[in-house]
Amino acid sequence: MDDAIRKAEVLIEALSYIRRFHHRLTVIKLGGSVMEDADALTATLQDVVFMATVGLRPVLVHGGGKPIDRAMASSGLTPRKVLGRRYTDPATLDIVVRVLIDEINSDIVARIRQLGGRAIGLHRPPLPVLFGQPLTLLGPEGEPIDLGRVGYVTRVDSELIHSFCAGRVIPVIPSLALEEPEGVHWLNVNADTAAAAVARELDAEKLVFLSDTPGILRDRRDATTLISHLDSDACRDLIAQGIIDSGMIPKVEACLEALQGGVKKTHMIDGRLRHSLLLEIYTDRGVGTEITLH
Repeated sequence: MDDAIRKAEVLIEALSYIRRFHHRLTVIKLGGSVMEDADALTATLQDVVFMATVGLRPVLVHGGGKPIDRAMASSGLTPRKVLGRRYTDPATLDIVVRVLIDEINSDIVARIRQLGGRAIGLHRPPLPVLFGQPLTLLGPEGEPIDLGRVGYVTRVDSELIHSFCAGRVIPVIPSLALEEPEGVHWLNVNADTAAAAVARELDAEKLVFLSDTPGILRDRRDATTLISHLDSDACRDLIAQGIIDSGMIPKVEACLEALQGGVKKTHMIDGRLRHSLLLEIYTDRGVGTEITLH
């Protein structure tokens, strides 16, 4: 009976959050070990199905770095990074598209359906939602750096995403954009920036990054130094101090970009922790780092 009472108390605690976020959109970026660990992915997708079932509107955005690396190795190709971006020639792009759409996206949609939810992959015509332009970075001397078929998001079909969410169908979006104006050629897009663009264009309530760390740590070797809340100024200070560094910087920058675009809150949580998504959003304590504009 005590166990049953505790479960009831958890539901009561969640009730206020369910009411507050009813019909609000939450963009969730899947990445890191949660994509590699079948049990962690299942637990996360259970959370997503729960959200949709109680009237919230989750939207999933995913990349697929490690599976793409493995597929390239199997094809005899060596991944090449330029200024932190995957150089994407035509052969690499073919692999990226196949892995993201035919393998990862299809698998996530199938898993959600197996868990009792409804989901759809939004990518190929007639249901593409991300459109973009080629990305050009500048080198040390200000010279343009060729990244191949790498791009950034310039437009999101937010109306189409809203339509599926209103019908309690979970959109699952790979980090690929169709190049405008023709809309027939793919561009490889960084998944963090793609998720931020989607959240911004949807005017989402929340943007959540699932990764391999508990959140932002003052000491990356000590999980007890987790910072539970930061605003934009504090994030920039931590970047200047080198506390936020390397691969965490683009994630934090994506959070700040989304906040500046109107997203209410962003969260960085550990996808390896079972049900971390629900714990962060729908409990009083949370489990990761919450980032707000002010």
